[in-house]
Amino acid sequence: MAAVLLDGRATAAKLLEEVKADAARFAQEQGRRARLAIVLVGEDPASQVYVRRITRSCGEAGLEAAAFPLPATSTAAEVIGQITALNAAPEVDGILLQLPLPPGLPTDQIVSAINPEKDVDGVTPTQAGRLLLGQPALLPNTPAGGMALLEAYAIPLAGAEAVVVGRSAIVGKPLALLLLAAHATVTICHTRTRDLGSVTRRADILAVAAGRAGLVTGAMIKPGAVVLDFGVNSTPNGIVGDVEAESAREVAGYLTPVPGGTGPMTTVMLLRNTLTAARLRLAG
Repeated sequence: MAAVLLDGRATAAKLLEEVKADAARFAQEQGRRARLAIVLVGEDPASQVYVRRITRSCGEAGLEAAAFPLPATSTAAEVIGQITALNAAPEVDGILLQLPLPPGLPTDQIVSAINPEKDVDGVTPTQAGRLLLGQPALLPNTPAGGMALLEAYAIPLAGAEAVVVGRSAIVGKPLALLLLAAHATVTICHTRTRDLGSVTRRADILAVAAGRAGLVTGAMIKPGAVVLDFGVNSTPNGIVGDVEAESAREVAGYLTPVPGGTGPMTTVMLLRNTLTAARLRLAG
């Protein structure tokens, strides 16, 4: 039987209704909407499309969003100066630094300039450290969205063997920590793992976020496994994931489509994080 598709669009739409209700309560209580500031450096077309999508989604949900564009020629000091100003702005509840930054800019240094309490992408050392220690944190939106999708479909995680392919600081590593916190037994793999298929075939939960189109095929998947594909790769045939969908569909029990799987969940998690950050700041 073909895999059940984990519908990120439908799940995100349901969560968006919850966000709308929360945003309306916040606006009524505070006399203003929660506000997200987006720092966009350079003119990368994909980043511009993403920022427009976020801005539109914020408006639909009852939040405010404002983009703060900077030229690609900006220095690190100029970008940090913009972030510092937003840190100090009382009307700004969340700050999103659109990544990747133009070549030559020190990403780690600039990310670290964000006030952790406004870090709605969960990328600062403080928020990453809280996640590592199991403390309340603003979670990175993409892995948090993947976990919310598993929850929506009542996928059991306790005791399950989970394999994460990818070790980035914004998807692979935090996802592994979230799965571990849900009592899964977690293995992290990457593009240099020897005999990757021998590891992925053990997985009850297989999450792939390596940034390589078709890296995982159906032959590398345990029959009946739950497969989360976080890949977004542009090809002549359109956008594809890191999992070879056609062969995976014949083996997996559950599979996220690309597009329409984990992507929509990322956006709604960002909106929810913005509201959470706003409430935490007001709580002191």
